[in-house]
Amino acid sequence: MAFPEFNPTVPELLRRTVAGHADSTLIVHGERRLSYSDLERESAEIAKGLLARGIGKGTRVAIWMPNGPDWLIAWAAAARIGAWVIPLNTFYRPPEVGWALRHSDSHCLLTFSKFLNNDHLAMLEEAVPGLASQKDCALRFPSHPYLREIVAWGDADRDWCEVGPDALRNAARDAPAIDDAFLRSVENSVAPSDALVMIYSSGSTGDPKGAVHSHGSIIRHSHNLNQFRDLVSDDRLYSPMPFFWVGGLVFSLLSAMHSGACLLTEDSFEPGATLAFLERERATQVAGWPHYAKAMVEHPTFAERDLSSVRAGNLYDVLPDDVRPKDPELRSNSLGMTETCGPHTFDRMDVDLPEALRGSFGHAVPGVEHKVVDPETGKQLPRGESGEICVRGYSLMQGLHKCEREDVFDAEGFYHTGDGGYFDADGILFFQTRLGDLIKTGGANVTPREVEASLEAHPSVREAYVVGLPDETRGQIVTAAIVLQSGEEASAEDLRRSVKSELSAYKVPRAFHFYSHEELPFTDSGKIDKRSLIALIESLG
Repeated sequence: MAFPEFNPTVPELLRRTVAGHADSTLIVHGERRLSYSDLERESAEIAKGLLARGIGKGTRVAIWMPNGPDWLIAWAAAARIGAWVIPLNTFYRPPEVGWALRHSDSHCLLTFSKFLNNDHLAMLEEAVPGLASQKDCALRFPSHPYLREIVAWGDADRDWCEVGPDALRNAARDAPAIDDAFLRSVENSVAPSDALVMIYSSGSTGDPKGAVHSHGSIIRHSHNLNQFRDLVSDDRLYSPMPFFWVGGLVFSLLSAMHSGACLLTEDSFEPGATLAFLERERATQVAGWPHYAKAMVEHPTFAERDLSSVRAGNLYDVLPDDVRPKDPELRSNSLGMTETCGPHTFDRMDVDLPEALRGSFGHAVPGVEHKVVDPETGKQLPRGESGEICVRGYSLMQGLHKCEREDVFDAEGFYHTGDGGYFDADGILFFQTRLGDLIKTGGANVTPREVEASLEAHPSVREAYVVGLPDETRGQIVTAAIVLQSGEEASAEDLRRSVKSELSAYKVPRAFHFYSHEELPFTDSGKIDKRSLIALIESLG
């Protein structure tokens, strides 16, 4: 195991990186740049302001911001004083953000007033009943009983909202006793076992799950994973993976911080603008999901761009000819999930595999254990036999928020992932399928039942069944089979518009297929047979 040689907490990571890379650029976002010392100084101001407000170890602080310097400063400020950080998905629609704020018991929300075309303040008024009529900043709502304050960066023109980050900086100035020495004492009280983040991801059924990770697991794992990649202090890493998901937080942000590298981030991905950004900033590594590479390569300006500085990454089509693998499928994959703090199997990313290992997913990350069990009986299976993959180890979450431990882990402390596959005689994983019906599209998880419920709320829809169809670039695409009410009409665009008003854009079905009830496949127990449904849809082209 390649664990860091220091106490694995965010405060200590900040001290170490600033000591070694103070003047190095940590993040570039558009025209804005932030060095490692800038992060330490600016997050310290916000941290003192949070402390002045009574926020400290264990307080739930939600962050609803896009990737960039402000997200990073807000996160570091809350993390270094021991608060639980709740990164919220910027794709969330009002019902989703309202649910997450309540479920997480968030005390404080740090947000942008607006982001791209989204008015966060208007969305919050829709998400939190009574907020729109609130006349001051002292929040007390039965629907969100722990929510006490909202601070918004930007034009926060609401009585219930304070303007950030100035409100927190002013709070720090008004509390002179909370000085550098006081902050240092607070930071020294943060332990590796303390909760650091709660990250939401979709489960195979029902509401999202909040996986709680400690300082120790996050800091150790992000450091340990760096042994599988060539990331050094001179690197300029571009990745569109959002910090509110474990991939962006652990494998982009924290991995870069361990190395003293620079992150390149944008408000949104647009192939032409991103190509210009990569060229201007002399990106050396590019990481993300395959459909990003495809979109850039197919952009008309791709051939004109000088990307000769790029030397590594998994967006293989973007890499220059001399470093692009001849067969990307013979490069190591990894398997991971939010609950395991990212990859739990991995191998070197820059080594070609033998043909026999095509499609494999690497060995267990050092410090992580696996077993494969029969999903019906729970009996452990020998190597070479397929079953459900189970995992335990230092990077495993502390638990799922508001779930009893006995309902999350088995008697041996293993987490049953719901992924199906087997390990060969050499301990290399071959992933085969998701045992449940969770859809993974473009790096995001989609719970079919959530989308189905949104569709069924449409007055013209009698039944809705959502599945993931295989797609070369996105992994799967969200696809809906619809049975309309007798005598009713609705177009795919009508339904798409309805879902988009309630759910994140990546959850909106890209394809709709209309059937009668009798045309659909059902099991003997009356449940939809989703495997047969996928086959039916594919048979019709």
